Amino acid sequence: MSIPIPLILSAKEANRLVREKGPGAVTFVDASWHMPNSPRKAKGEFLERRIPGAQFFDLDEIASSHALGLKHMMPEGSKLASALRPPGSLGIMPGTHVIFYDSVGVFSSPRALFTLRSFGHENSSILNGGIEGWKAEGFVIEDGSPQPSKQAEEYPAPILHADVIQDYEQIVANTRHDPKADEDARVVLDARSRGRYLGSEPEPRPSLSSGHIPHSLSVPFNTFLRSHACPNSGLSYTTLLPREGIIAALETAVGKDTAKDILSGRRKVTMTCGSGMTAAVLWLGLKSVNPEIPVSIYDESWTGYAMRPESEIVMDAN
Repeated sequence: MSIPIPLILSAKEANRLVREKGPGAVTFVDASWHMPNSPRKAKGEFLERRIPGAQFFDLDEIASSHALGLKHMMPEGSKLASALRPPGSLGIMPGTHVIFYDSVGVFSSPRALFTLRSFGHENSSILNGGIEGWKAEGFVIEDGSPQPSKQAEEYPAPILHADVIQDYEQIVANTRHDPKADEDARVVLDARSRGRYLGSEPEPRPSLSSGHIPHSLSVPFNTFLRSHACPNSGLSYTTLLPREGIIAALETAVGKDTAKDILSGRRKVTMTCGSGMTAAVLWLGLKSVNPEIPVSIYDESWTGYAMRPESEIVMDAN
């Protein structure tokens, strides 16, 4: 019986894994991404500094096109494979242990992990705390031009697992059923801030209404996280809460009964957020508690839902 690959690795665990398996068997991948209104540029920061030997996973480029122009949608298997294998920039082989990290701590790296796991690459994890957590533990950061991967093995086009992505039609159909009364209805968890969910705060994307999908529940993604101060600077980084913290945060957000139904794996759960990015933080949190929870992500998330004039938007409701 094989031992499950951990979803989350601490900096010390990741460093130990590299020492035990060798750098050729383990690849660090920077999956940093920032909101469109942020002045930060993920690729530029990667080029300036990175974990030694790391490659860059561009979540907006390694994605499928969308009729509404939405970014970082789940890629087709062929597009993912072309990014992973030569002449792609990552040089990842089917047996490579991929460790994703980001520059915030735990923010966009779970989306990259969700992508690889959804295509069957189980040999993958995130670095809890990201590059700042790595640095805080005293491990080396490199600068200068990154070295291209030397891996040369073919990566066959993978097949997306069933039921890991929900589309607009599925979400709308689900709104016709109240999950409190219908156990077959999916429980939809919204990872945006409470104010955006209620409609009391604006969306960061211009001209997009705030509010929420009918029957969805508010679980802001940062309630699954802990913030840490970076040594000798005014910066901070985040890590995922331990199992007990995730359970407590979920119970606070949705109530003990609903949380119990979710965590037991008895209810199907769909995550949504602004654009499909931080929904993966909730996915990671639930999977860290119980890997058997049937979790999917509404890929378009709120941006795709609210852009459509026919969508029903609920505001100022609990």
